[in-house]
Amino acid sequence: MGIQDIAEKLKPQVASAGFDRSVKFDTGADGVILIDGGTVSTTDGPADCTISLSLDDLESMIAGELNPTTAFMTGKLRIEGDMSVAMALSQLVG
Repeated sequence: MGIQDIAEKLKPQVASAGFDRSVKFDTGADGVILIDGGTVSTTDGPADCTISLSLDDLESMIAGELNPTTAFMTGKLRIEGDMSVAMALSQLVG
């Protein structure tokens, strides 16, 4: 699954979650997904929180196969910025 496919999969979840902050999933050379309030795009931009991880790990996390807390504790993802925004993402993933 590519970055665009994951972004499309997230759109209905984001639209119904009432998420009001911005977060960026940065998968390096594979691209970014920027969630800003109720919108999802693959265009890079500023965010309250940036989560860096591999595309494979992002796909596993969105599918519910990789627990976000476990991924953080094992170093599979890094968080920069507002940690409370990352914690609020449990509405959307995991």
